[in-house]
Amino acid sequence: MARAAELIDGADALLYCAGAGIGVDSGLPDFRGTEGFWRAYPPYERLGLAFEELADPVHFVDDPELAWGFYGHRLSLYRETVPHAGFGVLLEWATAQRPARVFTSNVDGQFQCAGFADEYVVECHGSIHHLQCLAGCHDGIWPADDVEVRIDEQTMRALRPLPSCPECGGLARPNILMFGDRDWLPRRTESRAREQVRWLRELRSDGARLVVIEIGAGTAVPTVRRHAELATAGSGALIRINTREPTIRHGRGISLPAAAQPTLTTLATLVPPPR
Repeated sequence: MARAAELIDGADALLYCAGAGIGVDSGLPDFRGTEGFWRAYPPYERLGLAFEELADPVHFVDDPELAWGFYGHRLSLYRETVPHAGFGVLLEWATAQRPARVFTSNVDGQFQCAGFADEYVVECHGSIHHLQCLAGCHDGIWPADDVEVRIDEQTMRALRPLPSCPECGGLARPNILMFGDRDWLPRRTESRAREQVRWLRELRSDGARLVVIEIGAGTAVPTVRRHAELATAGSGALIRINTREPTIRHGRGISLPAAAQPTLTTLATLVPPPR
């Protein structure tokens, strides 16, 4: 912990790379493994449906009530969830003297809810808080702020009317990259990713000390881990916070095998305030 605090204190810039594990301390369900998913959603256990089967865009065509039952419930859950105190610590460390950006595979919008500017957050799998037309009548992406999806809690099926496209009136879907998804519109994600790449290149050219804090990112879908490791290649300035998969190669950084909230709040007591 002391070594991690020293790294953060000496950073010129911070990159937060977050996977699903960061949200567990906020009370969000752990979808790790079929049993974990079914504990969060018992109706799907009765149907024998796994997360990977439900997170498939084909259901929006074949059974839209099933598809929007799953995603509509998650949309309501994420709206009601208050980010834990660890997010506040990360936000506090993001100052003019120590600028910070976010790269996350989470679609829940917790970083924005905690106060991070949307343009500084790269959501590599999209966002449940944005929609796109299922039929692809246009390439627009719009906020889901006014969308309310009513759910039958016993069957986890959505009740009509379902979210619709403002252009053609057809069915809308979340702007999320699902399994086997060929129709996801990545424009919003890609524009933020390009800006983050430009920012990282500027830091390197200026010789700035970048420290990456990776939180709750697993190896099953290693996108976030790879991003964190590439950003710190050759510097060893990676702090990995992970309860299940904390291993880090020797010389690549610091491993903290613990949960997000207690780790971050403890580090906050060890990192001096910005000078």
